[in-house]
Amino acid sequence: MIYKWLCTYVINDMNGIGEVTDKLPARWSLFLALMLAFSFGASYLALRYLKAILPKDQGREFAVNGELSQGKARGCGLLFITTFTFAAALFVPLTVEYIVYLVCIYGAMLTGYFDDAAKVPWGNLKKGLFDLAISVGVAVDYWYFNGSDVKVPLFGLKFHIPAVIFIVLAGVLVWTSINVTNCSDGVDGLCCTQVMVVLVSLVITSGVLSGNMSSSFFSLIPLVMLATLAAYLWFNCSPSSMLMGDAGSRALGVLLAVLFLLSRAPFSFIPLCLVLILDGGLSLLKVSFIRFLHMKDFMKNIRTPIHDHERKNKGWSDTQVVLRFVIIQAVISLCYIGAANWALIY
Repeated sequence: MIYKWLCTYVINDMNGIGEVTDKLPARWSLFLALMLAFSFGASYLALRYLKAILPKDQGREFAVNGELSQGKARGCGLLFITTFTFAAALFVPLTVEYIVYLVCIYGAMLTGYFDDAAKVPWGNLKKGLFDLAISVGVAVDYWYFNGSDVKVPLFGLKFHIPAVIFIVLAGVLVWTSINVTNCSDGVDGLCCTQVMVVLVSLVITSGVLSGNMSSSFFSLIPLVMLATLAAYLWFNCSPSSMLMGDAGSRALGVLLAVLFLLSRAPFSFIPLCLVLILDGGLSLLKVSFIRFLHMKDFMKNIRTPIHDHERKNKGWSDTQVVLRFVIIQAVISLCYIGAANWALIY
């Protein structure tokens, strides 16, 4: 692991003369640069030269402009999640807990990819069972290694949740994150950029770029994924040449849930992912009310996901949808981070 090599290099110098304190930030910056360059480069090369192995999109019948996706490489999550996992193994210090997270992320990618590649799409029950297994796996893994204390930074609160209740709530968080992220993947670049905004918010709060030189999984993994997604966005920006499919969006949903659990402030998922929640969550809500409560007129004047409503009903272009959703989420995130820091200080 490159991280272990760097630690050995630094520790050896620390046994020498005192000028090492001036070298540590420079070496940490070099490490971050290598990590980002490798993550971006590996993802870019994989997406460019291996996309021929991926299935082709058949066009999405019920999506706005769904026919434009026909023939594009689909399931690109197989490539960029694989390169992300490899980069994490090289650069991020891993324990049993973190390996389990990566296994769950990769498992979500595989289930999504097999669904993408299937001639007959998987049914909701089959996908739901896989979602349940992954959600419980992440929730139990986190609880076993970290307990069930949570905090609410905006109000300066910290409290304990009984284990069983915490595991259920954590599982709901993972399931929700998987599905709202999946539902948001319907416009070129939208899911990718929304996830990147969330990751940037987590990077800001982790302090990894501010000189704290944190080497935790929570601090480094968002950077690895940001570089990986930057390479994917190169090909996915409108008009796209490839699509992440369920293989990408489902894995990204698991990653976001894991990071919010590791932040010990899982309720921050609501403000920092609010646009994702509204875009994909309202679609889940509408389908649930119509299917299970037989309320056929529920939200009948609102097309879901919301990005389709804005394109079909409001006339927004794909670029307008992506940029405006990013702007909305960025403003909300900055306000929340500022308010949470203010509450922490005062």
